[in-house]
Amino acid sequence: MDLSELERDNTGRCRLNSPVPSVCRKEPCVLGVDEAGRGPVLGPMVYAICYCPLSRLADLEALKVADSKTLSESERHRLFAKMEEDGDFVGWALDVLSPNLISTSMLGRVKYNLNSLSHDTATGLMQYALDQGVKVAQVFVDTVGPPETYQERLQQRFPGVEVTVKAKADALYPVVSAASICAKVARDQAVKNWKFVEKLQDLDTDYGSGYPNDPKTKAWLREHVDPVFGFPQFVRFSWRTAQSILEKEAEDVTWEDSQTGDQEGLRRIKSYFSEGPRARLPHRYFQERGLESATIL
Repeated sequence: MDLSELERDNTGRCRLNSPVPSVCRKEPCVLGVDEAGRGPVLGPMVYAICYCPLSRLADLEALKVADSKTLSESERHRLFAKMEEDGDFVGWALDVLSPNLISTSMLGRVKYNLNSLSHDTATGLMQYALDQGVKVAQVFVDTVGPPETYQERLQQRFPGVEVTVKAKADALYPVVSAASICAKVARDQAVKNWKFVEKLQDLDTDYGSGYPNDPKTKAWLREHVDPVFGFPQFVRFSWRTAQSILEKEAEDVTWEDSQTGDQEGLRRIKSYFSEGPRARLPHRYFQERGLESATIL
């Protein structure tokens, strides 16, 4: 899977897709929607669709696709390669949402929660398939939130399509299983080849599963938090786990309208720029602007 566009700029979102099989523009198709990486505090979230003609659904099932969480990494890659080989009747598309995009959306002045972001991304991919000329007749979606509400919303948005939203749809419908494999393969590759724009000292890429309750992930977060600038953009800083570490490990800030008399925060911020026992590479904010510490004015 070619993720070079994401590797060039992993701060926003990017869309990848296979060529649309010509048969999918002629015959009624079934389409599945699923995601990978919704829960982790590290790395992107990937939404994917997979589709094929209803007349070839048995051929897709014959590949023995399954919920990606039940498959090993090698099995997922093997099945994705098989879907690529069957590109004459199987198509896919995916959206990769960076940790930075997720967190800035959730913590913006106008809140945009993860469920809404997930719903809109799935809807956008379904619309993309229709815009590409795919004759979508049926859609199966792995739910986010209450399935009844989600299904009603999608059915209103796509009145000419039969929509089914179910919990654990990736284990129930092969076309959703195929989408889950596409999403998981893309996320695994994105995490493995992540390009850190920050020049991190002694970068350790063994960050565990990436899930908030993983002790190795928590240790990695504590090790790579900058006391002023926070986390690398690989981290979803809107997650409670990341926020808790920031509160404990980062410097305090005293704003102009804070209570007077509490100067501890100011002292700690100033200490960030002073010489200390532990050498620290300048943050990229200073490097990009050619700024250096001045001891004499």
